[in-house]
Amino acid sequence: MDPSIDAITNNIQLALAPVFLLTAVATLLNAISVRLARTVDRMREIQQKIQEGLVTDQIMLQHMSKEANQSQFRARLCILAIFFVVLSGIFISLTVLELFFFQAGAVQSLKTEYVIWTFVLGLISFMTSLSFILGEVVYAYWSAGWLLLRR
Repeated sequence: MDPSIDAITNNIQLALAPVFLLTAVATLLNAISVRLARTVDRMREIQQKIQEGLVTDQIMLQHMSKEANQSQFRARLCILAIFFVVLSGIFISLTVLELFFFQAGAVQSLKTEYVIWTFVLGLISFMTSLSFILGEVVYAYWSAGWLLLRR
């Protein structure tokens, strides 16, 4: 095989690996946004019912207030997850740019530490976002009010 073909193949592989991670970042961002939207919608629905006086039972009113507070906490977890997944996307995009400029020869003095650090920081941010989402999902499950269904 022609060495130039090997070099081209290597360059393509080098550039595509972080791009696949960017696809995962975009997919996770979409999933978190949907969870946040549903949480905010539920919080608004509860607040509307309370403000309009549709709930008169004191026990149900306390439960709905508690659920609204739990929804607010879940929304904060989603916002933190969004922050870290966007940060991850920025770091991975920087990695792609660094690799592109290095491979194109536009930058001769690119230190490999920059590429390593932006990629590692991107992965750490991605894992942090996943951790916040896991926390939100677990909290959503435990705060779902399963005890009310048993009555």
